[in-house]
Amino acid sequence: MAGHSKWANIKRQKERVDAKKGKTFAQLSRAIIVAAKHGTPDPAGNFQLRTAIEKAKAAGIPNDNIERAIAKGAGTYENDDTIYEEIRYEGYGVGGVAILIEAFTDNRNRTAADLRSAFNKNGGNLGETGCVSWMFAQKGVVRIEGNINENALLEASMEGEAETYDLFEDGDEPGAEVFTERPNLDTLSQIFSDKGFNVTEVELRWIPNNVVEIDDGEQAKLIIKLIEVLESLDDVQNVTANFEMSDQLMTLSLA
Repeated sequence: MAGHSKWANIKRQKERVDAKKGKTFAQLSRAIIVAAKHGTPDPAGNFQLRTAIEKAKAAGIPNDNIERAIAKGAGTYENDDTIYEEIRYEGYGVGGVAILIEAFTDNRNRTAADLRSAFNKNGGNLGETGCVSWMFAQKGVVRIEGNINENALLEASMEGEAETYDLFEDGDEPGAEVFTERPNLDTLSQIFSDKGFNVTEVELRWIPNNVVEIDDGEQAKLIIKLIEVLESLDDVQNVTANFEMSDQLMTLSLA
């Protein structure tokens, strides 16, 4: 059992740069709302919520704001009649790169306009629903960090009915990402936790079924700029694309 996600490797490189910029309070708060909405509002029983809260605290979001976001997600916050929608948008970047955007918004017209502007200014175009989603499959992903015994990883993966895993070296920190069907994610993450693995993140991720190779410097800068602009929008929670480029080109494009 072995596998990998090219987009995950790209995201890891990009996250090291983005960490210096930081997520906005609005984005981090909405991540908590989404996690609380789709699971128990108790972080002890909702790993996705725990992860979102940890990221929010690391960014300096006050506890009162965090508690308010949890209450909004659970539907128990009485002083707010804002109605949020989860919407998936789809489009193309330069070179035919397919892009999926997951948004959480209280004004879909505003969100669509912001996304369309971002695409138009960076060599892409916002498409119709379904235009690129067929190129992706949504999987559950359990991220584990630290030194890993691959035999133990394989045993736990088989017990948890995982589909595949990817060993990686993130700087000096080794780890693995384990992939499974969406309904099996909680079960798989619990098995790894019970077996003593250092589970650091549990998420749903869109995995591209095919990739577009980007080897032109100008195209690389345009696609990275587009994704950065999309990710900077408060309504956007996650961006996924199906491109691949060399580490050297990625580094130059992120400079």
